[in-house]
Amino acid sequence: MTPVVITLVFTAALLHAVWNAMMKSGGSPEFSVAAFQLVGGLICLALVSLVPPPDRASWPLILASVVIHNAYYLTLAQAYRAGDLSQVYPLFRGLAPVMVAVGAALAAGEWLSPGIWIGVVLVSMGVSSLALFGGTFGRMSRQSVFWGLTTSILIALYTVVDGLGVRTAGNSLSYILWLNVFEGIPIICVLLLFRKSAWFSYIKGNAAGVIAGGIAASTAYGLVMFAMSLGAMAVVSSLRETSVIFAAIIGSVFLREPFGAARIRAAILVAAGIILMKLLG
Repeated sequence: MTPVVITLVFTAALLHAVWNAMMKSGGSPEFSVAAFQLVGGLICLALVSLVPPPDRASWPLILASVVIHNAYYLTLAQAYRAGDLSQVYPLFRGLAPVMVAVGAALAAGEWLSPGIWIGVVLVSMGVSSLALFGGTFGRMSRQSVFWGLTTSILIALYTVVDGLGVRTAGNSLSYILWLNVFEGIPIICVLLLFRKSAWFSYIKGNAAGVIAGGIAASTAYGLVMFAMSLGAMAVVSSLRETSVIFAAIIGSVFLREPFGAARIRAAILVAAGIILMKLLG
């Protein structure tokens, strides 16, 4: 695990925490994520002429990723409706790394050493513990648990698909840009057909946030995909989920939220997992 990969993914994790907080606080999750994808897609569309097209073998993976991502956006919105950010976000982000590790091993033959596995599991436990042992899990509704688990599965699926895709595209930036161009089309079309006026009003009333969120969302996952072209998918996924810890730190420093014993335990487990992966990776 090189310093470049670590830097890329930690930056992505911070941006991911920012745009998810913006999505949750925006009022309507579908409006937020579709607006973010519109901004990111237009930016990437302006840039695709600067890179060669992805290799033919990667296009089925781009299309599969578009489908999975849009299913993810729907379940993500439902999860945020059913539960608080502090409940569902750690749940679905924390379970994904282990699923990615299994998926990467089966789909890409990316078998991890026992030491790296322990590091992945420690990070996953640390992130998940904020939901499971932070005093919120017992108060989570069945709907929030269901949508959180479903979202976690979809996160693992699109991570493995994009990990394979970015490696078969010939040019990782080509895959990243073209995926961002197509990714938001389904959810944008649905809103244009059924909730056009309300969505446009949302964009008009939140223009600055929409632009900032769109740039953050596209940049965050673009960095993750590029990192997966350089390192193991499970390791990248684990580091990415430190966004939960970043979110806790942001809340403590800027929003005056108590960090609390649960967050301290989670941070220690995550740090231990990262150190172990760094030493053995």
